[in-house]
Amino acid sequence: MPPVLVRQLRNGIEESLHRGDIVEADATGRIIRQLGDAERLVTLRSTVKPFGAVALIEAGGIEAFDLEADEIAILAASHSGEDIHVRTIQAMFRRAGVSQTLLACGSEDMPLDALTFSRLARDGEKAGPVRHMCSGQHAGSLLLSRLRDWDLESYWQPDHPSQEAYRSAVARAFGVAPERLRTAIDGCGVQTYAFPLRQVAQAYAFLADPDAMPSTDSRSSVASSLAIVRDAMLAAPEIVGGRHDRLDTSLMKAVPGGLISKAGMEALRAMAILPGARAGTTVTSGPSGMAVKIEDGDGSDRGTWAASVEALRQAGVLDGQSLRVLARYHRPASLDPHGRVAAEAVPDFELAPVGELIG
Repeated sequence: MPPVLVRQLRNGIEESLHRGDIVEADATGRIIRQLGDAERLVTLRSTVKPFGAVALIEAGGIEAFDLEADEIAILAASHSGEDIHVRTIQAMFRRAGVSQTLLACGSEDMPLDALTFSRLARDGEKAGPVRHMCSGQHAGSLLLSRLRDWDLESYWQPDHPSQEAYRSAVARAFGVAPERLRTAIDGCGVQTYAFPLRQVAQAYAFLADPDAMPSTDSRSSVASSLAIVRDAMLAAPEIVGGRHDRLDTSLMKAVPGGLISKAGMEALRAMAILPGARAGTTVTSGPSGMAVKIEDGDGSDRGTWAASVEALRQAGVLDGQSLRVLARYHRPASLDPHGRVAAEAVPDFELAPVGELIG
């Protein structure tokens, strides 16, 4: 049974528990910190997006469509469907001559942003697929299909060449052969992939510093393109998530230029920690990746919010002011109708250093 990471407390009474697993690793796969099962198999879901975005960049998409940082970032985003996200995608489509009606990601329960959702409902407007949190990922495949003169309407099907290119980029970033990828269908209709939690952390360590990858490593083929994705995400945190109640965005803004955070559905979060000083030490730490998985899927987000912030605190990435600005995510509160704190999700674990090489 996975260890307890977060306890839901109401006036000191334990109402429920969130169990899960946490791994921090470097780009070689060496585990730095661990709690629970580092080999737990997880589906990447939206944590795959930074790696898949490489496919369009390798094909010359930046030059062909004059892509700017926020437009590259949205290829890797799980955005909130706010107007800023819609305008970013529409601008790319206009330059590429692609219709947003081709998006096949659906629109159920979208947009994620509550204010935008309420405004659309008030105005009697139905959210289209462009407001889906995965529309940026789908836009990348449409742009690649336009660039290569491939069929646009079937871009989302697994045997489409744009999906084969996406699959190849992911496989190379994770250092495996494409035919050995374990696949599943994501909620937005395209393929997703499954890896042990340790390899998720390892891949995000690679994302933190792609330029450090030696040329002898097979993953180096995607390093230059992945560095472009990383820099775009660092430059546009509100594009990666959104402006309201998005922990990914809040984490990246709390540690500007030092951290990429990317959530996936079913309570997975992966974080790329860039090289730099960490709290409690004067020694500069190298890049690492961290993966957090809550076993129960955490439909309310409180478990992943609390566990992710606490794990970064224990790793020395967050302290002082950065931790204070993230307080509402660190101990998410449930309020009664009068605004009083009725319950809190409290992280309760110790992320132990390991330091052994994983072959």
